[in-house]
Amino acid sequence: MKKNPGYESLKLCNQVCFPLYACSKELVRQYGPFLKELGLTYTQYITMMVMWEKDEVSSKELSECLHLDYGTLTPVLKRLEQSGYIKRKRSAEDERLLTLSLTASGEKLREKASGIPAKMAKIVGLSEDEFKTLYALTYKALAHMENND
Repeated sequence: MKKNPGYESLKLCNQVCFPLYACSKELVRQYGPFLKELGLTYTQYITMMVMWEKDEVSSKELSECLHLDYGTLTPVLKRLEQSGYIKRKRSAEDERLLTLSLTASGEKLREKASGIPAKMAKIVGLSEDEFKTLYALTYKALAHMENND
């Protein structure tokens, strides 16, 4: 097969998107055993993280926090409500929006989940400074891309 030096930018090893994609997939896979103990998927877990932080939130705000559309979020919220972790009610101001609130069971789940971040930090294997740098650069890139929409 003939090599063409004019296409270096198309090599997979020269793409920042690929290691981010592969790392993201692997992170979610590594969360699996911890989340299985809680009976949560990764999307349910990140939803609960927002709920633990805010106690009550609109579906719009949650969608923005998680970078998920309503079509993806709706079944997640229904399942979390069926599990007894959140309550959903229509907003009095705008019937199209839901107000989501944490239940006592949802609050108890926080305690069970509290050790997961430290376990995942060990798995990732970055120093605190490296983690902070990765976090900052990832969110900087995300914000830049969102502002270009």
